[in-house]
Order: sequence, then C-alpha cells, then structure tokens
Amino acid sequence: MYRVIIGIVVAVVVAYVSSCSSLFVFQRSLIYSPQQREFDSGHTTKLLVPGAELKISVRPYAGAKALLYLGGNAEDVSANLRSFSDVLPDYALYLLHYRGFGGSSGQPSEEDLYSDALALFDKIHAEHANVVVVGRSLGSGVAIRLASTRPVSRLVLVTPFDSLQELAVQLFPYYPVRWLLLDKFESWRYAPRVTAPTVILAAEHDEVIPRSSTELLYSRFAAGVASYKVIAGVGHDSISENAAYLSLLKGMP
Repeated sequence: MYRVIIGIVVAVVVAYVSSCSSLFVFQRSLIYSPQQREFDSGHTTKLLVPGAELKISVRPYAGAKALLYLGGNAEDVSANLRSFSDVLPDYALYLLHYRGFGGSSGQPSEEDLYSDALALFDKIHAEHANVVVVGRSLGSGVAIRLASTRPVSRLVLVTPFDSLQELAVQLFPYYPVRWLLLDKFESWRYAPRVTAPTVILAAEHDEVIPRSSTELLYSRFAAGVASYKVIAGVGHDSISENAAYLSLLKGMP
C-alpha cells in the first residue's frame, strides 16, 4: 500500500512538473496570437529593426500632429485606419504591426515590442512635433512604457491592465507563474513616470481585463496626469466600434 501511495505521489509530481515545463516553453504562444490577415489599408511602409522587418499601416499627413497606434492581441491594426482617418483628418497615422503580426517578420516578446515601438516613435517624432500614442489591451503595456521614456504629447489607454503577470496568476492559480513568466508587462512600474496627459478607457462589460486591474493602473499615475472613463454598453473587443471612443479621439487637440 505504501509503495502504491508513493507511486501516485511521484506520478502527480512528475505530471505537475511536466505541465509547468510546458507552460514555460509555450507561454508566448498563449500570450501572443498573431493576426496574419491584413485589412485592405491602402498604405503601408516598412521599418527595419534588429532581427525583424516591421510593417506599418500609414496615412501620411504633413503637419505637426501624428498618432502612433499599438494594438491588442490578435488585432489587425490596419482595420482602424479608415475610422481614425475620419475622426483625425489633420493627423499623420502610424499603426504598428508587431513582430509576427500582419506581415511583420520575427517573433514577439515584451522587450522586442518595446524596442520596436521606441524605434517607430523616434522616426515619427523626427517628422512630427506632437505624437499621440494610443495603446489598446496588450498594446497598453507597450504604450505606458514608451510614454515613460519619450516625449509623448498625449497617451490614450484602451482597456489597459495593471500587470499581465497578475492576470496570469489569476488564470493559472496553481502554477508558479511569477517564476515562469518571461513577459510580465508590469505597467504599474512605468505609470508613475508618465507626465503626458493620459486618458484611460475601460469597457463596461470587459470580459478579458477585470475592471479592478484597470482601476488599479489608474491609481498608479501621479495626481492630475490621468483621467478615467468607462464606455457604457461595450465589451473588450467592441469598444473600438463605439461612437464615444471615436468621439474622444476626435476631440484631441
């Protein structure tokens, strides 16, 4: 009987360790869901960065103002080009296809997404004095870190989270996620350093990002830097189709 119990315990331990190993090895396939299909955006350009060639959907415009968009996971960012063009006619638009997404080469990781966003921002800022950065969902983690190190004129965060690591802990409570996770996207680390006027938009019925995580992120900003708004009647994916969301962008100076 003793041997049977020991055998069961060993089998359980081996299975648990094996599942932890699988979670570690395949974690980025769980975090990133590259969108390969590209919406008919009409205009694209390329940006060469170390280890990858990035595709950028663009709407050129000569002037001081530009918008850099960092999208969500599995999002085809070029699908936003038409609506952004309608509400921001006097902005140059740059929508980044992450590594492995929508025609960009390479494989995504937190550090690479951040360095790619830096490279694109610097390129845009060399031509446009005022650069608004919009980060949605996964892209909010990239956008906050970018805004903490670059002269962003305005920051808009759509369905953002406080920490991807903490969300993963909630999804996998029986695994040592804090030890296994490589890409943590700890936005709380960078929010206090942001000085650009910031708008945080939450979806009333967000089924992906808990409201508590978004509200916690809001509390990380220095007093007076960020404002918080809940868009009524929308979910995590449908928020970008809402008139209030587009109206807010339209009202940007």
